[in-house]
Amino acid sequence: MLSVELHTHSSLSYDGRDPVELILEQAAAVGLDAIAITDHDEIDASLEAAERASEYGLVGIPGIEISSKAGHILGLGIEEAVPPGLSYESTLEAIRSQGGLAVIPHPFQESRHGVMARITREELAEADAIEIYNSRLLTGRANRQAERFADSHGLPMTAGSDAHISEMVGQAVTRVNTDERAVDPILTAIGEGETSVEGKRTPWHISFRQAAGGVTRRVRKGVGALFQ
Repeated sequence: MLSVELHTHSSLSYDGRDPVELILEQAAAVGLDAIAITDHDEIDASLEAAERASEYGLVGIPGIEISSKAGHILGLGIEEAVPPGLSYESTLEAIRSQGGLAVIPHPFQESRHGVMARITREELAEADAIEIYNSRLLTGRANRQAERFADSHGLPMTAGSDAHISEMVGQAVTRVNTDERAVDPILTAIGEGETSVEGKRTPWHISFRQAAGGVTRRVRKGVGALFQ
């Protein structure tokens, strides 16, 4: 079994803070086997992490968190960014056209761009996997909804810390039933449902700090753009 972190953000995300090296250092320090950086509509940091991960004894899985019209979708195992603003179905197709996995993060957390605000349950069931544990939770209700849905539809289940600062990497991990330390075997096992999940809640003060930092960075970028 490998311990895999499938949902993290670097400073390339508008609401992320830390560079690739700090994220990889944390992943190695907490004993992970593999990690995917999944920035919002950006893939360069993830590709860098995939190249450098072996320096830290890790497998680097390239990925991205795509802002589809329906909400957020993780594309894992892809090398080119999928553009934001596509329909739910078109986003899934774009991920799969690159041989990637389409994983739906926090689907029932509508305030955080969960897709269930805009798609049907039948459409959700078309995903390759469902993130059933996101560590940035309040009551845990949305996670429980996601788990019940995935279980009732026989869908593979994943977890993710959704870390926006390096200290939170590894708060939630997907245990993948493979001994092969490489991207393809890991993604194949996930797609076949050979997973279990474990995690713990991101402390509320950290979640608040992450959210506040994201707002601050968006304001700074917006002001900076005015002077370009």
